[in-house]
Amino acid sequence: MVKKTDKIGDVLKKYPEAAMILLEAGLGCVGCPMMSQETIEQGCKAHGLSNEEIDELIKKINKKIGEKNG
Repeated sequence: MVKKTDKIGDVLKKYPEAAMILLEAGLGCVGCPMMSQETIEQGCKAHGLSNEEIDELIKKINKKIGEKNG
């Protein structure tokens, strides 16, 4: 399960399917050098997402992971 306090790079290594969801939310973190240091929450805040949008993004990522892992 992904949390907003997880580092972006760690999430993408473990769950590459999260990349498209992050890109759709406006985060170009997939190739950003900061992805290994920033949490999902920090990246989202840097791109102007609200707390509610961040929570929804985390839900989408976890839903996608759940679907893949059955």
